Amino acid sequence: MASILAGALEYLEWAPQYERIRAEFGFPFAREEAAAARLESLLPPPARVDPLGRIGRRIAGRDAIVLGLAPDAGPPPLWRLPPSTPEPVLVAADGATATCLDAGLVPAVVVTDLDGPVPALITANRRGSLVVVHGHGDNLPALSEWVPQFPGELAGSWAGPPRPSLIDVGGFTDGDRAAYLAEHVGARRILLWGFDFDRVDESEPAGAARKLAKLRWARTLLADLALTGRVPVLLLDRDGTAAPYPGGMSGPSTR
Repeated sequence: MASILAGALEYLEWAPQYERIRAEFGFPFAREEAAAARLESLLPPPARVDPLGRIGRRIAGRDAIVLGLAPDAGPPPLWRLPPSTPEPVLVAADGATATCLDAGLVPAVVVTDLDGPVPALITANRRGSLVVVHGHGDNLPALSEWVPQFPGELAGSWAGPPRPSLIDVGGFTDGDRAAYLAEHVGARRILLWGFDFDRVDESEPAGAARKLAKLRWARTLLADLALTGRVPVLLLDRDGTAAPYPGGMSGPSTR
C-alpha cells in the first residue's frame, strides 16, 4: 500500500506538467484512455502484476545507464567506467536497444512506445530484457500488432493516473521516461548516454519540427529530474567520466 500511495503522490506532482504537454501537442485524453485499455487487454497476466516491483529488482541500488539514440553515439563506454559493485545496469530507450544488441549488450530494461525498430526490441526481450511498453493515443495500431509478439517479460505504462497494471512515474519521450523510471525504482545514480536534443532523423519539415518540440520537453523534464530527484543525474562522457546534468545537482536532494 505504501508504494501505491507514493506513486499516487508523485503522479499528482507530475500531472500538471503533462497537462501542459497535452495542451501544446493537442493530445486528446480520451485517446490516451483508449490506448491504456487496449494495452491492458493485450498484456499477458504476469505483465499486469507488480510492474514497479519487477522493474525495481533489476535497477534498485545500481547505477542506471540510460541510453538514448543520438546520432553517432554508439554503445556506452562501459570499459572506461571504474569498477563498481554492483555493476551498472543498462536502461535503453526504444531504438537505442538495437545499438546495444549490435555491441553484444542486452539492456536490463527497455522503455518504448513502439515507434522504433520493434524486431530489435523483441530480440532483446527474448534475451532477457524487461520491456516497458507505453500506450498513447497515437500508437493503438502498433500496440495491437506488436504486444502479442513479445515472448518475454513485459510491463505497461501510460500517460494517466497509475493503475495496478499500468505505471506512470513521469516523463514524456522514451528517453526521459526511462530516466524518471530509474529514479523512481531506486537507482543509485542515473548516467545519461546518447542524448541529443538538437538533431532529429527526419527530412519532412513539419515532422522534424514536431520531434524537436518533443525533444525540448525532454531536455526540460530531465533538468527538472536532475534538480528535484532523489539521486544524481549525470551526463556520461566517452572517457568514462560523468558530469552533472545542466541545471541539476551532483548529489541527492532532500526530497
